[in-house]
Amino acid sequence: MTQREGQLFPTEQSAMMQQELCEGAVILRGFVARDIVDLISAVNEVAAAAPFRRMITPGGREMSVAMTNCGELGWITDTRGYRYQQSDPVTGKPWPAMPALFRTVASRAASQAGFMGFEPNACLINSYAPGSRLSLHQDKDEGDFRYPIVSVSLGVPATFLFGGTFRSERPRRIRMESGDVAVWGGPARLNYHGVAPIPSGVDSLLGDRRINLTFRTVV
Repeated sequence: MTQREGQLFPTEQSAMMQQELCEGAVILRGFVARDIVDLISAVNEVAAAAPFRRMITPGGREMSVAMTNCGELGWITDTRGYRYQQSDPVTGKPWPAMPALFRTVASRAASQAGFMGFEPNACLINSYAPGSRLSLHQDKDEGDFRYPIVSVSLGVPATFLFGGTFRSERPRRIRMESGDVAVWGGPARLNYHGVAPIPSGVDSLLGDRRINLTFRTVV
């Protein structure tokens, strides 16, 4: 069982790069900076097999963010509701296997944040264009909330919105740079969160796009 063991600060340098948002939620600044090129390459391989698409919400609205998945299960939304399933509804094939680097990065980030033994079986990959956003929501389709969420930012900077356990609570606004990782679990596992509209910008590797990898354990 994955449980929070407390903050881990192996060195003074890593402690300085770790920003605590609240109990159970931290930002790991530049945590995957050395892996960015390889992570983007892996994203491109996944997208070649399961292309990005803008899904439809249960209310019939097209999302502004394009999405795909890898791992044993993939998160989808359509007029039937939000859910995880083993196959890509576009191709009918299983989602691409989760790259080994993805698993390593997610497990390492969770451990750094104090959540030991995290083994995700689902990775939702979001592609943000300028102006796209993600409204405040809870990640609650996973079936078991003992496991944390690990969110990796790549590409142009974004403003991460991190609120409380009620939608009415005003969220904090946190700038996320390429290579930053957010981890939340334990008492913060069901906190509302989202992404403000992406501003225009240019990243040397992704152009005007932001890519986000969200790792989860689905039971």
